[in-house]
Amino acid sequence: MLRVAIVGAGATGLSAAYDLVQKGIEVHLYEAGTEVGGLAAGFRDEGWDWSLEKFYHHWFANDESVLNLVKELGAGDKLIFRKPYSSFRHGSKNYSAYRPNTVVAGLRLPLSWPSKIRFGLAGLYLKFFKNWMPMERVTAEAWLLRYMGNEAYETLWKPALIAKFGPYYNQVNMAWLWARIYKRTPSLGTFEGGFQAFLELLANWIKNQGAEIHLNSPVQRIERSAEGRMVVSVGDQQETFDAVLFTSSPQMLVRLAPDLPAEYGTKLGALKSSGAVVVILALKQQLLTDDTYWLALPASDPNNKSNGEFPFLALIEHTNYMDRSHYGGDHLVYCGDYVPADHEYFSLSDDELAARFMGALPKLNPGFSPDWVRKRWVFRTKYAQPIPFVNHSKLLPEERTPVQGLYLASMSQVYPWDRGTNYSVEMGRRVAGLIVQDLGQRS
Repeated sequence: MLRVAIVGAGATGLSAAYDLVQKGIEVHLYEAGTEVGGLAAGFRDEGWDWSLEKFYHHWFANDESVLNLVKELGAGDKLIFRKPYSSFRHGSKNYSAYRPNTVVAGLRLPLSWPSKIRFGLAGLYLKFFKNWMPMERVTAEAWLLRYMGNEAYETLWKPALIAKFGPYYNQVNMAWLWARIYKRTPSLGTFEGGFQAFLELLANWIKNQGAEIHLNSPVQRIERSAEGRMVVSVGDQQETFDAVLFTSSPQMLVRLAPDLPAEYGTKLGALKSSGAVVVILALKQQLLTDDTYWLALPASDPNNKSNGEFPFLALIEHTNYMDRSHYGGDHLVYCGDYVPADHEYFSLSDDELAARFMGALPKLNPGFSPDWVRKRWVFRTKYAQPIPFVNHSKLLPEERTPVQGLYLASMSQVYPWDRGTNYSVEMGRRVAGLIVQDLGQRS
């Protein structure tokens, strides 16, 4: 029987395993963490019926890859879609971005009428234009200034790009922003019980088909044997496989796979990404009383976002989207930011980071005080948001690496789409198809 190892039991690895086991292949997944799910994994507190994602997630109504997989698993009745309010902060006010009537929301933007018209027309163009390739040749800044104008760019887009990408805000290409607008739907979805419930459903299905999932098992080395097979080292154990699929950071693959040619390793090393930090608060009272679910916060200093009015880029009040009865009555709030891997947010203690973020909350609700906080959690990862530069498609590494039998499927390769479980599922299943094809040709 053919054997395949998958490094990482997130949505990409689980989706690849789902297809591989159905081809009669013996699959072993190696996960460094304590649970399946990767960046979509959740946790549960005492008194909660549902799990909560460590890093905020939702699906769009057109996320066909993951929604179809849910239905294949016979769990389509567990999909939940709602139309929560999304807003952005300008000055001391929250402005609607997505409400039940988005036309009315657009008319209320803090722009002059000529700018509102340009904004609306350019937004419609992006929503219905499908050929994104020309857009990767220009920066988002250049495109927005040309088609939406200086007022809309300075008021709306520049603060958002700085908040998202910091010093790279004016180097990100327009194809990335096009994808965000093109795919966005007013309806946002989740899975009954939380994303962790879906991921565990998928993991259990895979295990029932004979796959093995090894938790707390960080891979230390991946190399090709003299006999032409792939050897995976975990602790003091070595296992031999016909193929290996690596689903984590491209830079980590460079460290673990010494057989990779220098040119390919350089290509992987050149990919840039940001890390993510999240402080989750279980509050006794509602924070955003206008019922906003997602609030985008501005930034003005690209070199030090934490110097601004808000030390994080987004505040998500999850229980303005999902009923708080699933979480023991808690009002659940995420304070999240994307920052470089060497940012001070990774060296601050959990208490220090939580205090830094909570210090900004009275600006959003003057009544907030620390005694509203029943409990808090802090999660961090140094690989969370790829940074796409001009002509980014030319920089992407091939999924078939130069080492025969070694494959890469990382969130850096879902471009122009943004990272998320939908594209993780799509990529995992696509690369599984490549593996099946290649193994068939070799057998």
